[in-house]
Amino acid sequence: MRHSERFLPATREETDRLGWDRPDIILVSGDAYVDHPSFGVAVMGRVAESLGMRVAILPQPNWRDDLRDFKKLGAPKYFFGVTAGAMDSMVNHYTARRRRRSDDSYTPGGRAGYRPDMPSIVYTRILKELYPEVPVILGGVEASMRRLAHYDYWQDKVRQSILMESGADMLIFGMGERPYVRIIELMQKGVPIHSLHNILQTAFVQKADEPPPPLKDAEMVELPSYEEVLKDKKAFMEAFRLFEEDSNQWSGRRLLQRHGSMMVVVNPAYPPADQKSADMPYDLPYTRLPHPKYIKKPPIPAYEMIRFSVNVHRGCFGGCSFCAIAAHQGKFVVSRSERSVLRELEEVVKMPGFKGHISDLGGPSANMYKMEGIDKSVCRKCKRPSCIFPDICKNLNYDHHPLLQLYDRAMQTQGVKKLTIGSGVRVDMLVGRKPDISQKYGLNAYSKRLIRHHVSGRLKVAPEHTEPTVLKKMRKPSFKSFELFYSKFNEVCKQEKLPWQLIPYFISGHPGSSSQDMLRLAKITARMGLHVEQVQEFTPTPMTLATTMYYTGMDPYTGENVYVARSDSNKKQQKAYFFNKKQQKPNKKAGSKR
Repeated sequence: MRHSERFLPATREETDRLGWDRPDIILVSGDAYVDHPSFGVAVMGRVAESLGMRVAILPQPNWRDDLRDFKKLGAPKYFFGVTAGAMDSMVNHYTARRRRRSDDSYTPGGRAGYRPDMPSIVYTRILKELYPEVPVILGGVEASMRRLAHYDYWQDKVRQSILMESGADMLIFGMGERPYVRIIELMQKGVPIHSLHNILQTAFVQKADEPPPPLKDAEMVELPSYEEVLKDKKAFMEAFRLFEEDSNQWSGRRLLQRHGSMMVVVNPAYPPADQKSADMPYDLPYTRLPHPKYIKKPPIPAYEMIRFSVNVHRGCFGGCSFCAIAAHQGKFVVSRSERSVLRELEEVVKMPGFKGHISDLGGPSANMYKMEGIDKSVCRKCKRPSCIFPDICKNLNYDHHPLLQLYDRAMQTQGVKKLTIGSGVRVDMLVGRKPDISQKYGLNAYSKRLIRHHVSGRLKVAPEHTEPTVLKKMRKPSFKSFELFYSKFNEVCKQEKLPWQLIPYFISGHPGSSSQDMLRLAKITARMGLHVEQVQEFTPTPMTLATTMYYTGMDPYTGENVYVARSDSNKKQQKAYFFNKKQQKPNKKAGSKR
């Protein structure tokens, strides 16, 4: 990674100073502009810049006034790239009970109100009205998880593909550097956007009565149409099942879904990235700072949280039913090289305000670095949503020694005094294994090293629930895994005289979880003396298994009915068990039942 002395321009004064008649690409974001590799718009801006593009950033434009923000940079030569930001805007804006939040971590001072609901749609419609001839390409998690017809919890209805609602010309889903590079290379050669329909990891709309443009070696499958999934929950479940199975494959199929007279076409994703592609976006130059336009404004909370952290891998093979990571980043973990990570650490050390503490070396899960299939040919045929549920796959190499080595090398970096892990740890890989496996994969060594040296007061772990029937719906392991790790954690802390706390995360109101399940959970954690403060109400987000169960009341893989807590009073009751001490007191009837 190289340090940059210059931000990508975000004002007309900056583009004029650079002598640009107009940018080649303008990236419009619902987030404030932070030039840091943890923020997608900065990454895509720097990637395009590395290809010789003149890139400008338009962060959080005002959509309520005369639209001057959308006009100030003019029209780009090639296209507008639009993203809602690092989070889905509806999750960002609303609680699990659909109440408006009063803050926004991706805005200076955490102030709310600087982006609309569904910026991907609002921004695109404005741009199409102002510049009808300029292509608009959608990206980011909001667009990615709405690329097909989906259930929207906040409106409580099935909505069309975001391509249909926004009018965008194309959508890049997932971690989009590779399709983005290919699009830019072809547009530089003069290929029009309506001819770019054979690029992997993109989606577009065409007339339904026309055959899709050919895509080499790609199988095609047509999902139930928008009209069918709107009327029939079984059709909705079938569409989801086909989508999820493809998302979990090394090489998926081309998915088609009719929306009236139009067809949404979703091309297969790229296979997992090679080492060069994994390192590329992180090895580009960044200032690693918020844009100077915010210099007189309060800090940006999301930036403050990650400014001294480093991401070491993407993707997650956990396959939790409530999580969108696999459908967005991929099931197969893609890890950066040690060289690339250490180069970034050298840049972090130079940052203003750095005092020696790296706050995280992590990813979607803290301990999946360099983990992959032993025999890749098996992975290429696999459709399992998880490599570790219900049991760890025999083909998974979950060796923790490369991660331990990375921690060692990180601590040897000049200027680094302390390294703590902020990402959540998958403890089910660390406990309950035979001694020879534990030694081979460094499981005990990792656990002890983590607890002794890399905890910043509190260690985050997410068992999510205690009850087997609920955990099965969550695709999470037995609570026994947490109990074993909790015992190990206490043992190490006692030996080393460490005052650390283990903070378990739980979910209330998840499909399959009844009030009695939550009562048993509360009693178990109370008996264990756990400090339970992180209880999250289940929020249905688009295109996850848990959301499908919430909407349909059924498991799409078995057809079985699933209990769903729908009313606010039921949701409130489930969460209240954690904080009502009288309800947590064990009684003989409940104890004997367990």
